[in-house]
Amino acid sequence: MSDPVATRITPGLDGAPTDVDLVVIGLGITGVGVALDAVTRGLSVLAVDAHDLAFGTSRWSSKMVHGGLRYLAQGQVGVARESAVERGILMEVTAPHLTHAMPMVVPLSSSVSRVQERLTHAGLLAGDGLRRSAGTEEETLPRPRRLTTTELMAMAPPLRSAGLRGGLLSWDGRLEDDARLVTTIARTAASYGAHVRTRARVLGATGTSVELRDELSGATHSVTARAVVNATGVWAGELVDEVSLRPSRGTHLVLRQETLPGLAVSVFAPIPGSTSRFVLVLPQPDGTIYVGLTDEAADGPVPDVPEPTEPEIGFLLDVVSAAFERQLRREDVVGAYAGLRPLLDTPSDDPDGAATTADLSRRHAVLTSRTGVVTVVGGKLTTYRQMAQDAVDAAVDGSGLAAGPCRTRDLPILGAATRTALAALEQPARLVRRYGTDAELVLESARRVTGLSDEELLAPVAPTVPVTLAELVFGVTHEGAADVDDLLDRRTRVGLVPADRPLAVPAAERALALAGRAVRHG
Repeated sequence: MSDPVATRITPGLDGAPTDVDLVVIGLGITGVGVALDAVTRGLSVLAVDAHDLAFGTSRWSSKMVHGGLRYLAQGQVGVARESAVERGILMEVTAPHLTHAMPMVVPLSSSVSRVQERLTHAGLLAGDGLRRSAGTEEETLPRPRRLTTTELMAMAPPLRSAGLRGGLLSWDGRLEDDARLVTTIARTAASYGAHVRTRARVLGATGTSVELRDELSGATHSVTARAVVNATGVWAGELVDEVSLRPSRGTHLVLRQETLPGLAVSVFAPIPGSTSRFVLVLPQPDGTIYVGLTDEAADGPVPDVPEPTEPEIGFLLDVVSAAFERQLRREDVVGAYAGLRPLLDTPSDDPDGAATTADLSRRHAVLTSRTGVVTVVGGKLTTYRQMAQDAVDAAVDGSGLAAGPCRTRDLPILGAATRTALAALEQPARLVRRYGTDAELVLESARRVTGLSDEELLAPVAPTVPVTLAELVFGVTHEGAADVDDLLDRRTRVGLVPADRPLAVPAAERALALAGRAVRHG
């Protein structure tokens, strides 16, 4: 019940191929999508990242699979339509185990005018029209409807009740975890034969060659390729200087569930003065709540890990506090994170060039450099599959590679199954939620590697940390985790709450020690 050693994700470049059809640079959601698309077309693939899976923007999202309602409000109909189509594919084909229907409410408080109410309601109905046109079943995402004040308060008891005249209920998609989606797609690509290597930094690239450095050993590694895809997101311009980006920073806060007790739905709190922008309050299955998000220009050098600003944190707290009975304070924030969106810098229609990053299109672009490197930028997590397909199409067309048709539209990733089949699984609920039908593989491989009892493998590693030792061991043996940071910040998301992180470090170190022999000796 274990993956062959040859298909595992591997830190470093020891034994990596030196001649392949396609090199993919970047192991965020788009890069792993490109690797899976290419390898399932019959191409030999080497996919690399200087750091780790989901090290960049892909782990800093709202953990949503959304249908593009905001883009529809901005007149970006094509982007909204593409989002709705890709959301349906993710929820019904690619990853039903990692996606869930998310009920979300817009409270109609006294600060929401009747005009805003009508516009919002019309937008939700238009969004449902997109859902239907995309072919997504109503069983997957039900239709929107109005709520009475009583219904709304039953779903979201912490809301401010004074002045409420009911609410609007709609549905969108929620991810179990964005980094887990990236990791599972990478595992899937590896299972089809792609070489997936972390800690492999690109020193230079053309359309037919890549120079790499093993960040573990320092050794350099030259690779000949028929095509090269740059999927490095906000760092794309550092690899190909013809690419110009205007990164946008999206900041989220992390609260404990008890801060807003009883909240059973996501709340979209209207931003004063806007008819199409909201602050999202998103309950998570691990006992936390995410609050986001901002859309601010991020000028200057691109950091490895972006940092939220205090003004952004204050803005989010103020908007949410206006919608809830309790006034949220800075000390309620147990974590905060920020991600940079790799938006393509396009000429502004504003004669003063004053367009904000919120106005830039989220449409993705595929560009080919003078040396033949194919770069894919823009877009968003929900549309990663279409972005990957377009990038591989361009790489194949430009290089003359013989490749089969794209298969990913109908290709489930590892662990996927119908929702009926997933509901029938008898493995621990947390493992099923995060690994689907691979839940038994996670537990069985941990038993075999460690010799420990199920009770020890499945116990939460700390009172506020539901992560289990079985997950951490699997992160090393099957998902290429090389150190504590990989395990706590990306294979699991303990690091989103800094106070929880030291509580989980001993378990992560134990998993690395227990699994080390298995990894070294296969």
